[in-house]
Amino acid sequence: MHRLSSSFVLGFHGCDQSVAHDLLSGNYFIPSANDWDWLGSGIYFWETNPLRGIAFAKEGRSRGKLTKPAVIGAVIDLGFCLDLTSSTGIEAVKAAHEDFIPKNRLGSDKLLRELDCAVINHLHKVREAAPLPAFQTVKAVFIEGNRIYDDAGFFEKTHIQIWVRDKSCIKGVFRVSDEYLRA
Repeated sequence: MHRLSSSFVLGFHGCDQSVAHDLLSGNYFIPSANDWDWLGSGIYFWETNPLRGIAFAKEGRSRGKLTKPAVIGAVIDLGFCLDLTSSTGIEAVKAAHEDFIPKNRLGSDKLLRELDCAVINHLHKVREAAPLPAFQTVKAVFIEGNRIYDDAGFFEKTHIQIWVRDKSCIKGVFRVSDEYLRA
């Protein structure tokens, strides 16, 4: 909940090629509003990680949701950010959780995060009712996948997710060069 971090980051959005074309042509992002989105309703990006963006799009194709996976880049101003890599951000979410009973449905992929989504959305409502300034973005680390070797503290799919609520924080989009999409 601060402006202490560098303000601008590069985010990568996995999507269908038709969506990427529309976005590069000047159309706006359509926020996700699933009740299991990890950071609440908004627009999601992988910070500095185009490979995770394209992997996400490819997973969408395997589930029949996309026809041609693509990834686009965006310059994002974090603005007033709920930063879950900071103590104040973690404390804010911890306090918002006290009102909730639901649980996350953690299947084998651990991707269904109804409780996390509800808590973050609740925190936004609490701030709005207070009235306190609205968070424009949320930044969080997610540890996913298998350990990269026995007893490792590093995991295959660990990433930083950037969630954008205020579209004005997206300063521009760009085509991602193929060289950044090779492991």
